[in-house]
Amino acid sequence: MLTREDNELLTRTGPGTAMGALHRRHWIPVVQSGELEAGGRVKRVRLICEPLIAFRGKSGRPGLIGEFCPHRSASLFFGQVNEDGMSCAYHGWKFAADGRCLEMPSEPPETSFASKVRHVA
Repeated sequence: MLTREDNELLTRTGPGTAMGALHRRHWIPVVQSGELEAGGRVKRVRLICEPLIAFRGKSGRPGLIGEFCPHRSASLFFGQVNEDGMSCAYHGWKFAADGRCLEMPSEPPETSFASKVRHVA
């Protein structure tokens, strides 16, 4: 019989938990490749306690990023699929499939603020 503490340790998989860290080190099938067409609709996915968006950029590269934009928490489900990532519908921040922020339309081009922002991917 497991103790309450052992049960909590083994069943919690959210960010910052022991089992969550273990699961995040392995590949986990999420969607079939055929479910995502290049530049098409995105798909909401919930994986180890995190809401995510699965998409395939217009270039054909698949991506899996956090559902909510780190800027204003707008859902990227309503965003736009681009050549190499997703743009937020609220302020237009553009994220690559690996979570890098590629573009911030509200920032002057000479600033490097976009390079400092990363999203869950």
